[in-house]
Amino acid sequence: MTESSKRYAGHIRVLCLRRLVPVVLVGIAPISGHAWSFEHATKDKVLAALPKLEQAAQQVIANDGVPGISIAVVYQDKVIYLKGFGVREEGKSDLVDADTVFQLASFSKPMASTVVAAIVSEGVASWDSRMADIYPSFQLYDAYPTTQVTVRDLFSHRSGLPGGAGNELEEIGYDRDAILQRLRQVKPESSFRSGYSYSNFGLTAGAVAVAKAAGMSWENAAEAKLYKPLGMSSTSSRYADFLTRTNRATLHAQLDGKWRALAKRDPDPQSPAGGVSSNGRDLAQWMRLELGKGNYDGRRLIDAEAISQTHMPLMARGKNPVTGGWSFYGLGWNVEYGRYGEVWGHAGAFSTGARTLVSLLPAEELGIVVLTNAFPTGVPEGLADTFFELAMTGKTTKDWVVEWNNIYGQLFGPAIDAAVKRYGTPPASPLPALPLSAYAGTYFNAYIGKVVIAEKAHGLEIRLGPEGKAVFPLSHFDRDLYTYRPSAEMPNMPVAITFEIGPDQKASQVKIDDLNELGLGVLTRIEIDRPASP
Repeated sequence: MTESSKRYAGHIRVLCLRRLVPVVLVGIAPISGHAWSFEHATKDKVLAALPKLEQAAQQVIANDGVPGISIAVVYQDKVIYLKGFGVREEGKSDLVDADTVFQLASFSKPMASTVVAAIVSEGVASWDSRMADIYPSFQLYDAYPTTQVTVRDLFSHRSGLPGGAGNELEEIGYDRDAILQRLRQVKPESSFRSGYSYSNFGLTAGAVAVAKAAGMSWENAAEAKLYKPLGMSSTSSRYADFLTRTNRATLHAQLDGKWRALAKRDPDPQSPAGGVSSNGRDLAQWMRLELGKGNYDGRRLIDAEAISQTHMPLMARGKNPVTGGWSFYGLGWNVEYGRYGEVWGHAGAFSTGARTLVSLLPAEELGIVVLTNAFPTGVPEGLADTFFELAMTGKTTKDWVVEWNNIYGQLFGPAIDAAVKRYGTPPASPLPALPLSAYAGTYFNAYIGKVVIAEKAHGLEIRLGPEGKAVFPLSHFDRDLYTYRPSAEMPNMPVAITFEIGPDQKASQVKIDDLNELGLGVLTRIEIDRPASP
């Protein structure tokens, strides 16, 4: 894998049920290495592309590529296409339309940058405000970055925070305040401002800090500064609001080759980074604001300099695996230079069942949003690439949906297969476990908090998170190694739990693999009356 490919590892982040895992679109040869030539978009070419885009979306649904799709297209400050396809939930008859609300996952990040730009326009904070000044309780592992880290550093993922920091805490039930407070225990992945590492909770911290400077919660700030001014009445940064929508899309993941509604996803702890829900109709208005560089319906809503900062390339991420074009990260936006010049975009994904995309060609005043209710799939990228190629060149050279689906197949199948192969079936002659009482007890570290291993009639179970509300049965694998299956959307994927036995023939420590990405998943046995973590 080249250094360029490694930097591209943050291309998409997938918000898994247990943790956020990078979708590493790296190490894959670009689909085409030749130079692309094109003319600029024209009204005739854009309008001629729409029926073919619609045909491509209908074909995806006919092929069971995803249960549902919603598409919005904006050109020259006008909404020229809004339509839905397929169903909101597999096996039911409710259809997707332009008003169907989807969970956006990491597509939320460029929307968060728009909200922050609006607040920056008011002068109460700036992109270069230091967290020490506007959110002094936020700390990083080392003292110098803590005093110097800015909103710009956090929105461009250059604070040094490892990408997974805080994700595992969210998925075992910790709230936003608890997670942000514990980030100070995470060792940096790189020197301050020297490396790119896509961090959901780093961006969340920056967004929350700017909202605090404006005297508001993040959720209220997003509503007041963006959703209400644009009339985005179906858009919210609160999961509870999503649940009130009667016309909403259900999440789907694949099990046994079929789309199934296996799990729900409450992303409130990282709302700025992944918690927005919206529909095509609302997002078309937001695209108009972005392509208008802060102007909307003839009015300037956001200062041009404040919003233009979000589209400046700051951190190199390598090359796009499809186009071969150079890719950078700005402030909540991917900024790429490829077949059709500069592109502003962002993808979103929940492994529980969401895939979304926004892609804008600012020089052409052209943008598309594609929302789907399934994972894994390359449908959003495939449909967007299909549309842009048609709008810019008048023809398609490839089946872009197939190309992107193939990439996603390469990314996820092998990782899942490896885990199942390693821990899916115990050895033929496993070493016997110690008595269950040797493992049962309370374990602790300051990052994960308390974990309880309890004896039950069926064997052992693990209790994770605040008040031990996340409960899973353990299966014996070999001697002091057990497994559990925390992922509802990937129920066949086992996770290892390994006990270290002390001289008293009792477990003195436990290592939980899916909580140990940062080396913070090893917990020590404690006395039951030990106080919980701060």
